[in-house]
Amino acid sequence: MKRILIPTDFSENSYKAIAYALQLLKSKSCTFHLLNTYTPAIYQAEYLLHSPAQIGLGDIYQTNSETQLEGLKKKLTTQFKNPLHEFVTHTAFNVLVDAIDELVSNESIDLVVMGTQGATGAKEIFLGSNTVHLLKRAKFPVLAVPNNYGFRLPKKILFPTDYEINYNTVLLKEMLYLADIHNAKIKVMHISQNYELSAEQQKNKSKLTELLAGAVHQFHDLPDQGIIEGINSFQQTHETDVLVMVKNKHSFLENLFLKPVINQIGFHTNIPFLVLPYNLLQESK
Repeated sequence: MKRILIPTDFSENSYKAIAYALQLLKSKSCTFHLLNTYTPAIYQAEYLLHSPAQIGLGDIYQTNSETQLEGLKKKLTTQFKNPLHEFVTHTAFNVLVDAIDELVSNESIDLVVMGTQGATGAKEIFLGSNTVHLLKRAKFPVLAVPNNYGFRLPKKILFPTDYEINYNTVLLKEMLYLADIHNAKIKVMHISQNYELSAEQQKNKSKLTELLAGAVHQFHDLPDQGIIEGINSFQQTHETDVLVMVKNKHSFLENLFLKPVINQIGFHTNIPFLVLPYNLLQESK
């Protein structure tokens, strides 16, 4: 059974992310873990001097969180009516990213699905601060769902690569899973640097070809250009439904997150964005 963790702040944006995940995995047995975190405003003052029990507000915030989670669970059960899906709720007095880390470990989560904005997210920003923070430190697959994205079956998956990674099935598990259950085509995109691939790159490309043997796939070589420009231009000429990238210490994606304001660099993909952390590859060895 697939185990999915979805944080929620009960906003319309987070609900859309949940709805996307439920439709994406409609045909599969899944346990969806719904997480809400709360940090009372009084925390930075009185909480440092007194316990929540002394003040009483901790119980109020917790009860409110639990009540809303149960309401959300009932709404999802009623709306989607899927006997293959079950829901478990979690409320936590914690920082969101820390609470996610803890649940991923304790519940053996396969995938975290997250809306890209919270209740106050600006529409022009694709990745909100919580999403960026999670992706920067995540050691597990994360699927970020844009706020304005309407669900459609993922039939075409875009996978940019520089062939600098020795891929294996553990690292690519979630991408291969999506491709399998939706019979999707994986479009491998490589930007040519006007020179031949090194021996190591050739070896990695061959290994990737082997791993994709069971999936419908196609390799694309683009003219020399920036990776952002390449992704944007590819999506303009080739309809795609999901963008998948690997994040490691030397990748474009890792460098992207070092930018102070991510929305200023033109990375505004309007499709779901699956990030695979490179540590999955290292831990599988």
